[in-house]
Amino acid sequence: QVQLVESGGGLVQPGGSLRLSCAASGTIGSIYAMGWYRQAPGKQRELVARIRRVGSTNYPDSVKGRFTISRDNAKNTVDLQMNSLKPEDTAVYYCNLVQDYTNYWGQGTQVTVSS
Repeated sequence: QVQLVESGGGLVQPGGSLRLSCAASGTIGSIYAMGWYRQAPGKQRELVARIRRVGSTNYPDSVKGRFTISRDNAKNTVDLQMNSLKPEDTAVYYCNLVQDYTNYWGQGTQVTVSS
């Protein structure tokens, strides 16, 4: 089993920044990808950023240029730097890890962007 623990959520004003961190532990093997998803009330969970073991990244247009994902393969951690935050970024953010064709999820951390 794989456990994911997120940290770094909170309340921030529009235009501000937050950094989310996620640490993986347990039975860690060859990780295909790690990333972040978010889910706002009444909406489906959506991809925010993903980074593969080889280093390639994916971002949706809604966060491109504002969010940056980084990963430490040796420590099995993934961070998400979020800049120029907007009220529409408000959601619960979930860490994700893909290993052996299995998705693992963290418990989620709340990010609220509001003045």
